[in-house]
This record gives sequence, C-alpha cells and structure tokens, in this order.
Amino acid sequence: MSELETITADARERTGTGGARAARRAGKLPGILYGGGNDPVPLNLDPLPITKAYRQGNFMSTLVTVKLNGEAVMALPREVQTDPVRDHIIHVDFMRVDERTRITVDVPIRFINGEDSPGLSRGGVLNVVRHEVALSCPATAIPPSLEANLTGLDIGDAIKISAIELPEGVRPIITDRDFTVATVAAPSVLKTPEEEAEEAATAAELEEDAEAIEGEEGVTPSEDGEAAPGRAGRKE
Repeated sequence: MSELETITADARERTGTGGARAARRAGKLPGILYGGGNDPVPLNLDPLPITKAYRQGNFMSTLVTVKLNGEAVMALPREVQTDPVRDHIIHVDFMRVDERTRITVDVPIRFINGEDSPGLSRGGVLNVVRHEVALSCPATAIPPSLEANLTGLDIGDAIKISAIELPEGVRPIITDRDFTVATVAAPSVLKTPEEEAEEAATAAELEEDAEAIEGEEGVTPSEDGEAAPGRAGRKE
C-alpha cells in the first residue's frame, strides 16, 4: 500500500463550521481523527501533501502517520469533502488504525500480458466487468492493486476472482460466488444474442453487488481485530 510521509497536525480548539472556516482562512485544512476507542479530535492540517496524494488517485488507500501533540498515530483517510465549484479539498476524515484493524476498501485491478491472449490477438475485446474490487484488508497491508493475468485467454473466456492472487489476510467482500472480473469478448459486430443477454445479466449483478457492498462501508476496530460496521466523528 502507499504510505504518506508523517504529517504534523495541530488539535483545533474551535469546532463546528466556524472553526473549520477559520482554519481555511489561516491556510490550513480542517479534518478530524476518530476511532480506536478514543474521542474524535478536530485537526488543522497542512493541505499540500494531502492534496498531492489525493490527486494521484490513491489517497483512500494511503496509510498516514499523523503526528499530534508529539504522538505518532497511524490512520487511514475515510472520507474527503471537496468544494463543488473549485474541486479542492475542504475537509478530510481520518480513522485511527493498528495492526488488528480490518477495513473495507476498493482496490484497482491491473490487466497484464494482453499480448499473450489468443483471443485479443484475433481481434477480441477485453470487457472489463470490474475495474475495482471491494476487499476486506488489514488496515496496515492494503494492496495498491491486484493483477489479472490474460495469458492464454481466448474469445469467450472469463477471469474470475479465484484466478487473481490475493495477499495474505485479504479477502473479497463478496463471498457467495466466484464472480467475474473481465471477459474476452468477440467484437460487437460478431456478438450473438446469447452474449448480449449475458452482458445484460452481468450489469444487473453488478448493481446488486454495489448495494450489498454499500452496507459494509465504514469500519472501526473491534476487540478481536475484525472491523465492525459503523463510524464515529462528524463533518464540519
């Protein structure tokens, strides 16, 4: 997983909307640190390193060390608020984590060895069903990406999640079936009615999965190290 250099934070005395606005006027990014069995702490942060990581696209899976009042705290970003007009960050939520914490996160999939796919070589098209997979991971060991190997795949073949190697301790949120990640499809002009019907069924399945995964969003550490649904903290 990605790691951001230690950032120094100051505890913010004023809370609520007024305190957050005062922080922005002073050139700081307001945030909050919650979880870990401790009370939420409003923060003033340096916006530059956070903005840089956010724009790189991997911020939500970036392990952060927050140095607060001389104490180093491991944390993960859990929610980012942006200005709807100027699209810059206006508030960020961090959750305290440790080696026992499990968290739900979307991890992107990289497709490799496309040149070794007979189906693609013959004009087939890679139909990506899922660009990301929702995983339950140790908070300190989130994989930056997963690799799906296209070697040997012909037209009509599919890559299932079981064909993708997952790091130790990492598992998909969807556990009731071996779901499809991608297929090697015939060009659109050659698709049969059966293939078009299968694609429509896959799209419907994705919608159902999205609703199921939504119920897993947001976690806090529990006694046995498994993450339980729910979150603490508040927006400002």
